[in-house]
Amino acid sequence: MASFDRDINKVALDKAEIKRPCHHTKLIQFLTTLGLSHDAVTDALALGKHKYVPEGQILQHQDAIQTDAFFIVSGIIKACHYNDKGNDLSKEFYFTSELCFLYDSWLTHSLSQYQLETITPVQLIQLPLNLLDQPGWQTAKIALLSQQVVYKEQKEAFLLLNTPEQRYLFLLKHRPMWIEALNNIQLASYIGISAVSLSRLKARLANKQS
Repeated sequence: MASFDRDINKVALDKAEIKRPCHHTKLIQFLTTLGLSHDAVTDALALGKHKYVPEGQILQHQDAIQTDAFFIVSGIIKACHYNDKGNDLSKEFYFTSELCFLYDSWLTHSLSQYQLETITPVQLIQLPLNLLDQPGWQTAKIALLSQQVVYKEQKEAFLLLNTPEQRYLFLLKHRPMWIEALNNIQLASYIGISAVSLSRLKARLANKQS
């Protein structure tokens, strides 16, 4: 993997003391919204590893122990499962300023059922997951879990209560970046149809508008 690590030490949160790199600023903003104290944020920056990762690289292997989370500074990561036939079943896509890790594997201390891989060049900060076990991180832990519960409920409704066409139109309206950034295979897998069916759906919608 063509990447490099940069240990971040002695980071000051006072703007007068140091001009923060852009990736620090994004991470600080994210962690602050989770309710972390300055000390906890400083610890995270000290332990974080800044990396540039090319497209198509595996960050977390399927059926492996998960030890790290990945804060995305730029680029896209996907969580997917490869079945016995080698088919890629896309679970989720993660974009800029999102913290990417597998909740089930983390909470149950089990092997990951999914693989995390880059689908574009990605700039990220790798953080040890055991930070979430620290006393100063409990507010952030609860915030992340609350967000995840809401998101899972919304995704369940998205899949159960909508037709494939409605799912596509929802993404088109509410997540246009997904439509622009993901290819037909990736998008179709998330919607729950084949790439051929998605192409036909797009053509049908285009004909309606013409």
